Amino acid sequence: MPFLLLNEHDVRQLLTMDAAIDAVDGVLRAATLGEAQNIPRARSQTDHVMLHAMSGAAKGSNSLGYKAYTTTRSGAHFYVGLFDGKTGELAALIQADWLGQVRTGAASGVATRALARPDASTVGLFGAGKQARTQLLAVCRVRTICAIRVYSRHPDGCRAFCEEMTPLCNCPVELAQRPEDAARNMDIVITATSSRDPVLLGDWLSEGTHLNIIGSNFWSKAEIDVRTVERASLIAVDDKDQAHIEAGDFRASIDQKILQWADVHELGDILVGRTPGRTSPRDITLFKSLGLAIEDVATAAHLVAIAKEKNVGRWIDW
Repeated sequence: MPFLLLNEHDVRQLLTMDAAIDAVDGVLRAATLGEAQNIPRARSQTDHVMLHAMSGAAKGSNSLGYKAYTTTRSGAHFYVGLFDGKTGELAALIQADWLGQVRTGAASGVATRALARPDASTVGLFGAGKQARTQLLAVCRVRTICAIRVYSRHPDGCRAFCEEMTPLCNCPVELAQRPEDAARNMDIVITATSSRDPVLLGDWLSEGTHLNIIGSNFWSKAEIDVRTVERASLIAVDDKDQAHIEAGDFRASIDQKILQWADVHELGDILVGRTPGRTSPRDITLFKSLGLAIEDVATAAHLVAIAKEKNVGRWIDW
């Protein structure tokens, strides 16, 4: 059976943020209802390369697959393999750098739509890299945003980022001179950095803020301090099993017994109404994004369906 090969150009041509938000929302609901299965990330390495692999299955799209990627000091390479849910044959192989960026943004979009105040209109962002772009694109799809402030340790690159994102977000995107300026009086705050140590401090946050914490998926790294966790009225993750392995943002709070795992909820439970979401305009809500294989599989399944419809990609016959 031939399989479909999609390269980065194909993915960028076909995948929209709205479609990714719908795919991620649907598969998180499905996982809560027992209709999708996620296998957390596992890692192996040589002296020079680390391999990250995870897999999942989504019954609704009748597909299952894996995401595998390598990281080195000089960069990363991402791939998603999709299999037919009935025959088990390879259905598609996809270069997945852009897919992963959009999927990560989409997860924050789903969380923001569910947890941020309906009138949330200002965004503070830590980081100005690849993941930061899709974070803003997603949030701007689910809330009417009128102002964005961005803080980065690299101001020249941050200025270029702000210039690029202003027309895409259809609102002013401005450089924050100090890190606290990207948090104080912001309705939504996003961390999308590679920092190993906290960049966001809880004392900077205003009541009613929603947080998307997305930069770290290592137990040894944290973008937020203990005070941030302490102030959050509601803490959600996309998957608790994976959070036990990767949510380093919670490590200090758990060690200090400020946070217990019983107080951490899965976003899917909130989406289907099993767990209450925001209960007050004054609540600080926190979504810790880990990046799940089922999110990649669901997004890839949608992508492949569109590619077939539009006759994009290349068919490979063994």
